[in-house]
Amino acid sequence: MDPFKEKVKCVWIHGPIIVGAGPSGIAVAACLSEQGVPSLILERSDCIASLWQNRTYDRLKLHLPKHFCELPMMSFPQTFPKYPTKHQFISYMESYADHFHIHPRFNQTVLSAEFDSTSQIWMVRTKEGDFQYFSPWLIVATGENAEPVFPTIHGMEHFHGPVVHTSDYKSGSEYKNKKVLVIGCGNSGMEVSLDLCRHNAMPHLVARNSVHILPRDMFGFSTYGIAMGLYKWLPLKLVDKFLLLVSSFFLGNTNHYGIKRPKTGPIELKLATGKTPVLDVGQIAQIKSGNIKVMEGVKEITRNGAKFLDGQEKEFDAIILATGYKSNVPSWLKGNDFFTKDGMPKTPFPHGWKGEQGLYTVGFTRRGLHGTYFDAIKIAEDITNQWKTLKSKSCCDSHIILLNNS
Repeated sequence: MDPFKEKVKCVWIHGPIIVGAGPSGIAVAACLSEQGVPSLILERSDCIASLWQNRTYDRLKLHLPKHFCELPMMSFPQTFPKYPTKHQFISYMESYADHFHIHPRFNQTVLSAEFDSTSQIWMVRTKEGDFQYFSPWLIVATGENAEPVFPTIHGMEHFHGPVVHTSDYKSGSEYKNKKVLVIGCGNSGMEVSLDLCRHNAMPHLVARNSVHILPRDMFGFSTYGIAMGLYKWLPLKLVDKFLLLVSSFFLGNTNHYGIKRPKTGPIELKLATGKTPVLDVGQIAQIKSGNIKVMEGVKEITRNGAKFLDGQEKEFDAIILATGYKSNVPSWLKGNDFFTKDGMPKTPFPHGWKGEQGLYTVGFTRRGLHGTYFDAIKIAEDITNQWKTLKSKSCCDSHIILLNNS
């Protein structure tokens, strides 16, 4: 007999297995709990919402108004501002989990999840403790931002100073009076550059790709709220034209500052590709004043700095990679073609929440927490109907059963 197999602890779950204790995993567990359906959340870190708790910078706030970011069945406290801070959002998440009695199993890194066609059961194997869990349902809730993306840039290994991904960046205080190259001009790159300015650093922002920049608020209302309101009544292209016209009025022509706009409108681009517009909270003013220098694409990194595509060469003290995140689903979900090689559901929104053979996904809509809200409800309703049928045939009251403990 294989001694390795003898050590594996097999556990049967009378409910779905949820991989990931971020907002998506917690939300779907809460929706299931309200229907009387038990679940088990496996989380690789030691806390809920680990991306928010461990991999975000201190000045981060929600980019959208709080009512677009709340989870099912529980609103943000009325005392919270329109755009809650990172710490307020974490507090909300912890209160949410407590309210719905959500208790994930922490420090459980999933090595593999695979469907057994003979038994019609999902088998999920974890690294810590050699556990193997079994359930008719698997909910993938690891999301679009499970792992940081590190780009391959010629010469990076020769740079003399620190190279940090935004997942490890906390504050600009340690970069005071330093010249910092920020690679990536999405919301993270823009906000990190602004944070560096406010700590008297000298950020140089690489804007290699085109990007839409919109004011976070227009006429006292959130730009996103206005866009969604107009989208209910007007064609998408007309909504985008309005947004670009008003943005030009508030921010000016960003092409003049080295930031090119995509040819596709901001909302159309977001819905088609998931590429989010940058919401301006002061970055453009700093770019106009010269406190944030916008640079073209990097040709190569040198020992003391970087060479750029326009022929310039500059020295830097540090490099910050604002190059985003990616899904990690392909590394552990085996024998399934529901996801692309990039770890996103092949079926587009709004139908990407359900696969075959008891497979579900939440947090992959490219629509942030607003998308999670609706998918969590749909998944819970769908599983509840199946669970009640199986429950009527079962004589067991416990939802977690240790099958062996060799």
